Amino acid sequence: MKAFAELYTALDETTKTNRKVNALVSYFKSSSPADAAWAVYFLIGKKPKAIIQMPKLVNWLIELINLPEWLFAESYDAVGDLAETMAILLPPGNSTTDLPLHTWVEERLLPLKTWTEDEQKKAIFQYWQGLNERERFIYNKLLTGAFRVGVSEKLVVKALAIYANLDEASISHRLMGNWQPNPDFFNALIAIDTTDSDISRPYPFYLAYALQTTPDTLGNISDWQAEWKWDGIRSQIISRQNNIFIWSRGEELVTERYPELAAAAKYLPDGVVLDGEILVWKNGTVQSFAELQKRIGRKVVTKNMLENLPVILMAYDLLEFDNCDWRNRSLAERRQKLETLLLPLAEKHGDTFKISPLLSLPDWNALASKQAESRKLNVEGIMLKRLNSTYRIGRQRGDWWKWKVDPYTIDAVLIYAQAGSGRRASLYTDYTFGVWDNGKLVPIAKAYSGLTDEEIGQVDQFIRKNTIEKFGPVRTVKPDLVFELAFESIQPSSRHKSGIAVRFPRIARWRKDKPATEAESLDSIKMLLGRESPRT
Repeated sequence: MKAFAELYTALDETTKTNRKVNALVSYFKSSSPADAAWAVYFLIGKKPKAIIQMPKLVNWLIELINLPEWLFAESYDAVGDLAETMAILLPPGNSTTDLPLHTWVEERLLPLKTWTEDEQKKAIFQYWQGLNERERFIYNKLLTGAFRVGVSEKLVVKALAIYANLDEASISHRLMGNWQPNPDFFNALIAIDTTDSDISRPYPFYLAYALQTTPDTLGNISDWQAEWKWDGIRSQIISRQNNIFIWSRGEELVTERYPELAAAAKYLPDGVVLDGEILVWKNGTVQSFAELQKRIGRKVVTKNMLENLPVILMAYDLLEFDNCDWRNRSLAERRQKLETLLLPLAEKHGDTFKISPLLSLPDWNALASKQAESRKLNVEGIMLKRLNSTYRIGRQRGDWWKWKVDPYTIDAVLIYAQAGSGRRASLYTDYTFGVWDNGKLVPIAKAYSGLTDEEIGQVDQFIRKNTIEKFGPVRTVKPDLVFELAFESIQPSSRHKSGIAVRFPRIARWRKDKPATEAESLDSIKMLLGRESPRT
């Protein structure tokens, strides 16, 4: 735990990529495989579910040190992070810890789930006493499932590759899918032999960058493949050794949630991996993402869902064929093999697997006209992929671009605010915005991104000086600030007070030129519903 806390501090104190990588490599060199496995697990964003809810921990701390609730609230308001506030307020511990990270996790963290509340409280009081302030902070974060640190999975992969003298692609592939953080896993992760035996393991997804210029800057259109950008769940379907696995891009195994896809995949030959998008497809057309959301997370799929919300895989790439990795072949070759594979399958067994149609147009102007039709077709725009491109790892520039339609925009008023987390834990950066409805502001969206650091500081000062009410960590703010919000789509929603839900809201700009009275009305926003294509 001591070494992991020191690593956390090293990562948290720098924004320099090389320093972060060097700190990670140094940690892996000095750690046991058991500790390194858990470190990788936490650093790439995996975490067990919360062992103890934070409010319960806060109450226990207040009881332990006999602190008035108002004083804790003021301390939290000043620090901005609950776990850190608790670590600071606790009396100094007896000592730092020499117990390794895996012992803390496997003996002093995970077992707490099965203990009584009194047993939990007694044990945690004891553990706190054996940790210094930084170690307590990390332990509290692990207890509540809220551990985060300023390092990307890409940097962790880079550090592991340097440490193990392997290519990053092998490390990335081995980190995909389900695995247990133990010595055997870590030893296999850094093994020189890159032949992997886990038949369920998907490949790292290749992600596109948003096109910021006009597409004619990409050169000759004949060098590119154009297809619709489907708005669904990015997935891989794997057929290996008479087993079927369906993985989401979030590395979640979702096979049982889409039984119609799993059934169709049984007709695939052995040793095939498809990349595509899961979509609700009904009456010959794709349905909105809002319809797909009704099946996301539903582990039990009813007969009614299968009938009313049938899904398909819109396949657009072939990553493995005949048990051979095809990612280093050109897109043109992979596409040709994909068609050879799936077209006969559709003729014999139905079209649960579709092939993303290509948009073959003579020039960029013609493609731009086609792209303008995206929204009414329930797609997000057009994907542009270089025909000679290989299938790479993660988000890469140059070969794959997403050319999305312009977002919707509205002007809304800041009405609630909450402190952020991590480096922004002492600033109000989580905002709720409202629009006018019969003379009152009703919440329309939450947004966390889009402002510069300077603007965040200015908004934070405004919130502190213009708080009307406090509800726990949430502040009701004097409705003066207007912001332009951008979002991708809009749907009716009975779960929202406004009656509508917007997708991917973010702050486009601060409208300092506009008074709150001129912000959008709910009625005018509902008119946008007519621009979304109707469900058939």
